[in-house]
Amino acid sequence: MKLIVIGAVAAGTAAAAKARRNDDNADITIYEQDQDISYSSCGLPYYIGGEVEQIDELTPRDAHFFKKKYNINVCTGHQVQQINYRVKTITVKNLATEEVFDDSFDKLVIATGASPVFPKIRGIDQKHVFGLRTVEHARQIKNYLQQQQPKTAVIVGTGFIGFEMLENLHELGIDVTIVEKNSQITPNLDEDMAQYLETQLRAKGIKIIKQAELEEINSDHVVLSQHGKLSAELVIMATGIKPNVQLAERAGVELGETGAIKVNKRMQTNMEGIYACGDCIETFSLITMQPVYHPLGSTANKTGRIAGDVLSGGSLFYKGNLATGIYRLFNLTVATTGLSENEAKESGINVVAAHNSKPDKASYFNGKEMCIKSVADKQSGRLLGVQIIGEAGVDKRIDVFATLITYGASADELFHLDLAYAPPFSTTKDPVHYTGMILDNAISKERDVRTSSSLDNPDETIQIIDTRTKQQYNEGHVKESINIPHAEIRERMGELDKEVPVLTYCNGGTTGNAVQNILINHGFKNVSNLSGGYKFYRTTLAE
Repeated sequence: MKLIVIGAVAAGTAAAAKARRNDDNADITIYEQDQDISYSSCGLPYYIGGEVEQIDELTPRDAHFFKKKYNINVCTGHQVQQINYRVKTITVKNLATEEVFDDSFDKLVIATGASPVFPKIRGIDQKHVFGLRTVEHARQIKNYLQQQQPKTAVIVGTGFIGFEMLENLHELGIDVTIVEKNSQITPNLDEDMAQYLETQLRAKGIKIIKQAELEEINSDHVVLSQHGKLSAELVIMATGIKPNVQLAERAGVELGETGAIKVNKRMQTNMEGIYACGDCIETFSLITMQPVYHPLGSTANKTGRIAGDVLSGGSLFYKGNLATGIYRLFNLTVATTGLSENEAKESGINVVAAHNSKPDKASYFNGKEMCIKSVADKQSGRLLGVQIIGEAGVDKRIDVFATLITYGASADELFHLDLAYAPPFSTTKDPVHYTGMILDNAISKERDVRTSSSLDNPDETIQIIDTRTKQQYNEGHVKESINIPHAEIRERMGELDKEVPVLTYCNGGTTGNAVQNILINHGFKNVSNLSGGYKFYRTTLAE
């Protein structure tokens, strides 16, 4: 078998290496138009910021490595210009010599990745405007920082790259402003969690401009819609990426609903003998089974391995993804897995959403609170998605939640997980346990929870009860709430109308739930608890 792979970053090299493990006699060649291969693109912002000292740490494998260890030929600086499917050849251009030649294949893997999306505006091609996708992009940004020493920067976009560059440029002492065209930052979070994150960032002095678009870029400033001029000696465009599908499309490879290459679970395209993997393909949601485009490094490696296995006689197949992602933002960790509340509702699912804030470990071991938003199917109880923002222990919990969702766990099963406990590592009831308890109470025990956003209804008649102490109430409370502390509720419940809906709340949710139970046990018909308590309300809707 003669195998050709187009692309030598994550998916392409994974496919070639797996094919070699299965078939030691195959003739395998990878063509890559850039000089750098098999690199960790997710580590590029940290090289720019200096946390990763040498770029070579992100590019540990070169063409010599693949030839020596795997007997794979890697041709860098070679651009594949055409796939000639009828005759099973590709047309290749050597970018150094400009020589053009054809090479034949029995099987072909397309791993052409994705490219940054730049808006078509005046000044976008200036020397201080950068995207970040490749090692060469990182080198260019690093060189610019060292030579020009910019004092101000504008980052356009609030996805993974935008936020990671925010952290690294800020740590270099550069005055950074984040610009987002939408009404909320970070599109992978629900609006309430995005607002929670924004509040944390603004408290650190980070400048954020929302609902603004870049109209023009000049040598030392940008022009924003609705906001005018903004100083910018460096501009980072983190406005998303698009799959590189032009080569495949010209050859007749079918594209999917998302605009990326359509493949089946075995990474096969509509053309026999041609496979695709990595950031150029669309995959599908493990929950809804619908097509999605989630270009993540973890998914690229996984789909590359599957493609290499299948084309060499293996039986691996793709089982879907949850778009599980995580990033660090100063002292915070932000992580998501599964469906957001909005995505679940758009899929026609009747959901219950809940928030809780719990420490990652015992308080006497300096435990740090994390804010967790969870989403479950109200009918089946199945856990659908989780979003977490916190200072410590977030990575551990998001992986537990991702595993639970993968295997179809329901909310009531979370409490029964036998998780490791010792005070330096966790709490007796872990944040995962609390999440399950809150969801299960809402689903099966009619202990309804309401989110902060649901209170924004001026026509609703509702009794809002602050169950905290009088001092806490006086320091700040939900609008139109009355203060009946937990210790006084039994004596004072006569002040409430049993026929009018009641909302209870405390700081985090636990005491509010206790009062909710008391009222329900005394015949109140419609009692809910504020999800996440006053702490979450304060950071999202208090203004």
